[in-house]
Amino acid sequence: MTKIAVWCRHQKDSIIGIGPEIPWRIPSDTRRFRNLTQGHTLVVGKNTYESFPNRTLPNRKMVVVVAEPGYEVSDKDNHVVITDLNKLNDFTEDLYISSGASIYDACFSSPALMPDIAVDSVYCGNLNPNLSGRPVTVSRSVEVLERSYEALPKQYELDNVKTTVWVKKGASVNRSVIDSICNYLETEGK
Repeated sequence: MTKIAVWCRHQKDSIIGIGPEIPWRIPSDTRRFRNLTQGHTLVVGKNTYESFPNRTLPNRKMVVVVAEPGYEVSDKDNHVVITDLNKLNDFTEDLYISSGASIYDACFSSPALMPDIAVDSVYCGNLNPNLSGRPVTVSRSVEVLERSYEALPKQYELDNVKTTVWVKKGASVNRSVIDSICNYLETEGK
């Protein structure tokens, strides 16, 4: 099993959201997320899960991390609930850690849960000034990323978003997972 963190954050402050909203609209970013995660298992928090249309995304399984046992999912065949992040280590398939900030921070702060790979997409434009709410950041996770991971040399840029793939230092990572991610990033704007 390979754990892959996937996010898009703002360049200046590592914001991934303002309140419940993503503070930019970039179709290629949405497409990147869809194509990288399609056919895989996503790890998401309750708020993110509930933000998906009909609490699902096509062609993906989901692990929903919640505080309260007994939380009901929309698709009992393809979605499971866990209340303890350490249960992620019980899964055998690749896991795409897809949000929220508290999930990222918990995984990046625990040696047993740290992602093997991080797909770090950085939006270099302006935030939507019309949104109100608390800024949500992955600053703590980015600090760990910069300290404990190595960036692959190639950087990919599309629509004012720069994406770098990082690999955990000393990790034995499935090369086919890295190749699949990099191959997609190489061809996504073409």
